[in-house]
Amino acid sequence: MGNRPSRNISRPGRIMHLIWVSAGALTIVPDTFAGGIQTLDVVEVSADSEGLIGLAGTASEGTVTARQLENRPLLRPAEVLEVVPGLIVSQHSGDGKANQYYLRGFNLDHGTDFATTLMGMPVNMPTHGHGQGYSDLQFLIPELVDRMQYRKGPYAANVGDFASAGSASIDYFRTLDTSFAEWSVGGHGYRRGLLAGSPQAGGGNLLYALEWTQNNGPWVLPEDLGKLNGLLRYSQGTRDNGWSVTGMAYKASWDSTDQVPQRAIDQGLISRFGNLDPTDGGKTHRYSLSGEWSEKANDRWTRANAYVIDYGLNLWSNFTFCTLGCNPGPGDQFEQADRRQVYGLNAARTWYRDWNGRATDFTLGLQSRYDDIGNVGLYTTTARQRWGTINQNRVKEASFALYGESQVQWAEKFRSLIGLRGDVYRFDVTSDTPQNSGRVNDSIASPKLSLIFGPWSKTEYYVNYGYGFHSNDARGVTARINPDFRDPGYGQPVEAATPLVRAKGAELGLRSAIVPALQTSLALWRLDLDSELLFVGDAGTTEPSFPSRRTGIEWANYWTPTPQITVDADLAMSRARYTSIDSSVSGDYIPGTIEKTASLGVSYADGGKWSGGLRLRYFGPRPLIEDNSVRSKSSTLANLRLGYRIDRHTRLAVDVLNLFDARVSDIDYYYASQLRNEAAPVDDLHTHPSEPRTFRVTLRFNY
Repeated sequence: MGNRPSRNISRPGRIMHLIWVSAGALTIVPDTFAGGIQTLDVVEVSADSEGLIGLAGTASEGTVTARQLENRPLLRPAEVLEVVPGLIVSQHSGDGKANQYYLRGFNLDHGTDFATTLMGMPVNMPTHGHGQGYSDLQFLIPELVDRMQYRKGPYAANVGDFASAGSASIDYFRTLDTSFAEWSVGGHGYRRGLLAGSPQAGGGNLLYALEWTQNNGPWVLPEDLGKLNGLLRYSQGTRDNGWSVTGMAYKASWDSTDQVPQRAIDQGLISRFGNLDPTDGGKTHRYSLSGEWSEKANDRWTRANAYVIDYGLNLWSNFTFCTLGCNPGPGDQFEQADRRQVYGLNAARTWYRDWNGRATDFTLGLQSRYDDIGNVGLYTTTARQRWGTINQNRVKEASFALYGESQVQWAEKFRSLIGLRGDVYRFDVTSDTPQNSGRVNDSIASPKLSLIFGPWSKTEYYVNYGYGFHSNDARGVTARINPDFRDPGYGQPVEAATPLVRAKGAELGLRSAIVPALQTSLALWRLDLDSELLFVGDAGTTEPSFPSRRTGIEWANYWTPTPQITVDADLAMSRARYTSIDSSVSGDYIPGTIEKTASLGVSYADGGKWSGGLRLRYFGPRPLIEDNSVRSKSSTLANLRLGYRIDRHTRLAVDVLNLFDARVSDIDYYYASQLRNEAAPVDDLHTHPSEPRTFRVTLRFNY
């Protein structure tokens, strides 16, 4: 532990370094819900139910299948995550940028406390140029999603960093029922083409997909989003007994209309869809190669996966506009850059045994990840041209974890899950500000406990308690002085951020299928976060935060009144407060935290000509400053999809997004900014509107 100067590593040493840090990966291993004990009579409402009585370890976990997504209208790819009850996906910038996520009393920013994986590969990026845990799902192809497993709270031993609020593990199909070509057109210059298939090859199946998207959006400044996305996945066998190798490539560029001050709209300087800096935008890429292997027998289950990711982002933003001067002056635009390679491997084995007449299973796993970040930097820019460097860093961040989890069926109506996880991190930063260079090591242990009672009358009860954590940005961990020459505290000492920030969660819940065709779950939860300092990517320095407590209740329902109709309805309420503050803040509210959400969805599909889905989503008001004197408004959005099968090869679908053309915000913030006609910064609401009613038509041809 402690800091020491960075040093160069010779080429042979670098190779050994990579071998050591690539012994596993901090990702969710698929198919690890509650082990393999199945001694209870499993109550299965349908193949698409949000969890199975007799298998789940908490009331707030579940599995979503492709059928639930098939008739779901989506504005953006990441909205597939809204199948997680209580989770909201929004956007405050261009659609090439990672979305904003909300869950369990959190404004999760771009993913800080919600861990996401795709086919075993992590999506969250630590020590990211824009935000810690940055989770960009714009490369997701919703039509290829086979299933998604989600969890909430820090109760599973095989889930580590960024999972305090929850996690989701997404898997693509290995084979498709039929190959298809899709073409979509819509308002505001929306165009999308998708080609996908899975022919047999060499004793296995080759899944291929190629996606192209273009969109301008409703903005005064055309978004000019261009996205190219491709996938090849070769597999043999099944998910439990088989293997696959997957290559993916994604590239996008866009122009952004970021959030703007409400006063600029009120004064008529811009419209709701206008902008104050037409040169904001970004470009990104993500290339990956990954492999998965699994072998399952009656008495054991062994699985492993490995991956290599090449990732890059350049993001230009301007949130405060003219505090550095515009007439004359360079303005406040800045660029965040990120270039990295990510290496990982994880492995786990589960043993199934009979222990003195009690069914048991025990899982032992290891996970590690290595991010070789060639450059993570923050620059001042004007019209995307750099004129100053706030910080420029090379970072090597390594993590290694061991975990064990045991499940015992103590009695017919009682089982337990006990887990322990240990994580070790190494942060190695070489900064252009020498005082901010250094190495820091840290470790953390996370015990877990779940007690499951029942079922009685097709109802199971859960008691959960566990510890989790999230890592902090390596630049904040080694920071010693403020490198931001825009800040009055430039060059002054700063306190380093806590490397690993502990979370402690508790939950009481139930899951019931007592009503025919209805599965319902209810969870009462609490989550505490330790005091920490946060690294703010927009400023390049650390800022204080405080200990916090979040509590809430969630109610999720999945109803299949007929084989053709499914209905899901969710309600979530939460309360988030700082538990200790100082004189720098005027209240204990946590800005931006979600308090109330609700959703209702109806889907129809009978295998005939017609199909469809209608979704209603309520996003409640939120405190925007600590004393709760400024709050955002609520928003309610409805999306509709209607499908018609023309013949056995051809299907037509019409999406109506924001069906009732609600004039609401996607996101709101409250902070100080300065317009060209102002002499000083002004505190104001800054908003990004939801897109107006939009029509999209998709023609699919199966071949």
